[in-house]
Amino acid sequence: MEWSRYFPILNWLPLVKDTWKDDLIAGITGTIIVIPQAVAFAMIAGMPPIYGFYTAMLTPVISAIFGSSYQLVAGPTTTSSIVLYSVISQFVHADTPSTTQIFVELAILLSFMAGVVKLFLGVVKAGKLVNFVSNSVVIGFSAGAGTLIAFKQLKHVFAIKVPQGSSFYEIVGYIASHISETNWYAFIVAMGTLTIALLIKTFGRKISRLYMLFAMILGSFLAIVLGSGAHGIETVGKISSSLPPFHMPNFNLPDMQKLVSGAIILGILGLVEAVAISRSIALHTHQKLDANQEFVSQGITSVVSSFFSCYTSSGSFTRSSINFQAGAKTPLSAIIAAFGLMLVVLLAAPYAAFLPKPAMGGIILLVGYNLIDFEHIKQIIKSSWKETIVFALTFLGTLFLSLQMALLLGIVVSIGFYLARTSNPNIADLGVSDRRFINILRKEGAVECPQLKVIRIDGSIYFGSLSVVMDYFANLEIDSDAKHVLVICTGVNFIDLAAAEWLTHEVKNWKNKGGGIYFVGLKNISQDVLIKGGFLDQMGSNIFYEDEVTAVEEIYKKLDANICNTCVHKVFNVCQ
Repeated sequence: MEWSRYFPILNWLPLVKDTWKDDLIAGITGTIIVIPQAVAFAMIAGMPPIYGFYTAMLTPVISAIFGSSYQLVAGPTTTSSIVLYSVISQFVHADTPSTTQIFVELAILLSFMAGVVKLFLGVVKAGKLVNFVSNSVVIGFSAGAGTLIAFKQLKHVFAIKVPQGSSFYEIVGYIASHISETNWYAFIVAMGTLTIALLIKTFGRKISRLYMLFAMILGSFLAIVLGSGAHGIETVGKISSSLPPFHMPNFNLPDMQKLVSGAIILGILGLVEAVAISRSIALHTHQKLDANQEFVSQGITSVVSSFFSCYTSSGSFTRSSINFQAGAKTPLSAIIAAFGLMLVVLLAAPYAAFLPKPAMGGIILLVGYNLIDFEHIKQIIKSSWKETIVFALTFLGTLFLSLQMALLLGIVVSIGFYLARTSNPNIADLGVSDRRFINILRKEGAVECPQLKVIRIDGSIYFGSLSVVMDYFANLEIDSDAKHVLVICTGVNFIDLAAAEWLTHEVKNWKNKGGGIYFVGLKNISQDVLIKGGFLDQMGSNIFYEDEVTAVEEIYKKLDANICNTCVHKVFNVCQ
């Protein structure tokens, strides 16, 4: 048994002797980066900050053992945090100590269930499923999630008590009608922190990667200078100095039943996020990735970490990108960052209690804004109206529907457009110009043979597209005098059973009328269906050709010689 196949750590561990310095530097950088992110993402998820630390401590270590990507860093993420909050807030709001505990229990249970979904998809080798989630869906979902994140932080920015569970438009309406209640000291702290973050990110150069950390520290000093306690500026509160404690998820059947749909969405979204990040980095590192192993890794990570008080995790785009840019060569960097965070929490957690919520709100506004990929949105709008519809529906659905419904809506519409496209294959009528086949619509003067109709089918022939092909041949029988048809199949990727049955019937029909249908360049995967189903025996193997020249030479022998002798076009070389 190849243990490295199931434990990828065995592949990269021997490399550490040469890469540990690079990984150490990247790991230390990762520790500094994750401190403010862990708190911010926990707040987005509606969880106490310590759970963000727990998740950031443990999940990178497990992911490093089982993951296939050398630079991917697992942990709490913006998208998974807001999806978790959206799912759990349907049932409970963390506005009192007792409801906070219930919220946390449900969040950890949901994380376990999402992990099972990920693990199952990995075990059944469903890695290709992520291909059904188009880029337009992901970009629309991210933009919508970023907008939601930003608006949900306005209650901290303005220090207005927005009712828990308020939707996007309810938040806007409530703040607009209660704007007079704004705590301007809190607003100054939030905007000051946001401004500092933007300045450091834009002009900081050497420290630009640490803009969140420095902005939070300076924002906290700003709150102290303004007299935070005297002016009602809320702080994050006490954070315990502890490592992730072992705690069994509360496997309550009624709770599990109501969390099923959310777990599926959270699991699939987490996988899409992790694989997309891994692929984007692999474009630069040229590392060969195993999508199914990444599914298994993310599943094991979520399942195991849920027994240690961690909430849902995935691949972090920000930390993974910084990890790569900082020079990480192996997953050891992620492990170093995790252990570095453990030391920080054990030694410096009391200082995090002074973080003002408006400062965190200002930082999260920027986090939400960064999720909106304006460059790709412009590209989508310019390139395809169908992709624009998919993007817009996903984006608006994220704002006005549940996140699960928004993602599902985007995927369904995207697949719908795909099916519509594949169910309407292009059938081109070919003529000859300069001794080569060409679409007669593209070349004026292209000549067709009066006895042999040559066509090219661009698209697979299956139950969804069969009616279009059937209609074409039915009309061909009526409108064309040609008794023979040569089908160029280089654009046909596959043929299903329904198509094979129809083709067999159609070949026999044209033979009975004294003509025939012939095929050139049919791919092996399509021939397998014909061979295994016994259709090839019924049609006869002598109607399939590997190249156009041979096909024309053989079919020419079956044409009416009298018509050929009087033909002035002399379409094919053999006609000469």
